[in-house]
Amino acid sequence: MKHLLKMSDLSPAELHHILDVAEELKAEQKAGTTPALLKGRSVALMFSKNSTRTRTSFEVGVYQL
Repeated sequence: MKHLLKMSDLSPAELHHILDVAEELKAEQKAGTTPALLKGRSVALMFSKNSTRTRTSFEVGVYQL
């Protein structure tokens, strides 16, 4: 999947897969290891409206990855 714009675009199986991957990433982050899934990857954040709270929340999330 390249882009997730709406939750309704996902099948139940795809949603479960995303949640399973998120659970694995969180466990690796807690263990202090670098997730192999993210090696060599980049994250870009683009917002159409100014929202410091939203931008900051996403920046913290990306930093934790």
